[in-house]
Amino acid sequence: MSTKPQIVKIALATHAYDIVIGNGLLTAVHDYIPIKAQKLALITDTHVEKNHLAPLLAHFESVGVKVVHHIIEAGESSKSFPHLQSLCDFLLDAQIERDDYIIALGGGVVGDLTGFAASIIRRGTRFIQIPTSLLAQVDSAIGGKTGINVKQGKNLIGAFHQPDLVLIDIDTLATLPPRHIGAGYAEIVKYGALGHRGEYGDFFEWLEAHANDILARQPAALTHAITESCRAKAAFVIDDERESGNRALLNLGHTFAHAFETLTAYDGSLLHGEAVSLGLCLAFDFSVSLGLCPQSDATRLRALLKAAELPTQISDCSKSFATQDIMAAMQQDKKVKHGRLRLILTRGLGDCFIEEAGAPATLVQFLDSQNG
Repeated sequence: MSTKPQIVKIALATHAYDIVIGNGLLTAVHDYIPIKAQKLALITDTHVEKNHLAPLLAHFESVGVKVVHHIIEAGESSKSFPHLQSLCDFLLDAQIERDDYIIALGGGVVGDLTGFAASIIRRGTRFIQIPTSLLAQVDSAIGGKTGINVKQGKNLIGAFHQPDLVLIDIDTLATLPPRHIGAGYAEIVKYGALGHRGEYGDFFEWLEAHANDILARQPAALTHAITESCRAKAAFVIDDERESGNRALLNLGHTFAHAFETLTAYDGSLLHGEAVSLGLCLAFDFSVSLGLCPQSDATRLRALLKAAELPTQISDCSKSFATQDIMAAMQQDKKVKHGRLRLILTRGLGDCFIEEAGAPATLVQFLDSQNG
C-alpha cells in the first residue's frame, strides 16, 4: 500500500475534476488548482482555524494570491439559513466573482454550506473542497451535493454544484478527535457493504483485516481506505451525477440516519457518521426481518462497526426515539416518491437495491422491535 499522492478522476458530461489524496498537500494547494485565479475566498470553522488556517494563508501569500477568509461556528447548526445569509453577504462584500475560487477548508458542514453558497453566488462560482475530516474526505466533499438543514429535515434545501478540485491531505486527520475518525470510518464501511472491489479485491474483506490499522491512523492503511472510498463514490457519481438512479444506493442506511439526526435537532449527541452506522445496521436488520438478507452478513457488518465503538442499535444512543417520530422524520427523506418511502435494502453484502418500503405497518413493527 503506497502513501504517495493518488489521483482519482471524476469526468462528467460537462465538468471534470481531480481528487488528489496524499500527505503534505495543504501547503501545495496552488500547484493543483486547474485554472489560476487572482482572488480566493477561504471558508473554515472555529475548530479547523486553530490548526490549519495560518499555514494555508501563508502558502497563498507566498505565491502572490490574494485571499479573504471567513470563519463560521463549528457544528451542524451552522448549516442554516442565517449562516448561509451571513456567508453570502461576506462573499458579495468581498466582490468575489464567478472566475474566482471559493475554498471550503473543513469538514462536511463547511463543505456543504460553502458549496451551496458557491452554487448561488452570481448564479454559480467556482469552488474547491479541502476536506479535513475523515467523513468529508470519503463522502461529503465528493460528488457536488451541497445544502443546509431546516426544521423538517437534513439537507432538504440545496443544490448540485461540482467542485473544481478536491484536495485531501491525510495529515489534517492527525488533529481529528477519535470520535470523528469513527464517524468517517462508518462511511468507509458503507462502501464495503455496497460491494466495492478495490486494488486488493473485496473491500469489505479488506476492511475486516485492516480496521484496527485505519482506526489507529496507520498512514498506508488510512490512505488506501480513503482512496478506495473515493474511487467507489466517483464511480457512482460518474454513472449518475444527479442521483436519478443507482447513485441513490450511496444512501444505504441514510434514511434511518437522517431521521435520527433530525430528531436530535443536530445537538451534537449523534454525529452524522454515528447515525449512518446505526442506519446501516437497521437497513441490514430490516432486510433480515423481511427474509432478504442472511443474518451472518448483518452480524459481520455490526462487528466491523463495533470495532470503532459506533452505535449499532437504537439503545446505543444517548436519547430515546418514539417509533412514530422516527417514521414522521423518515417521510421527509429526499427519496420519497409519490408519498411513498423508499429504502436501500440488501440481499447481503454487496447486493443492495432500492425498494419501496411497502406496508408502513411492517416498518413500524420492525422499529418497535428495535426500540424495545
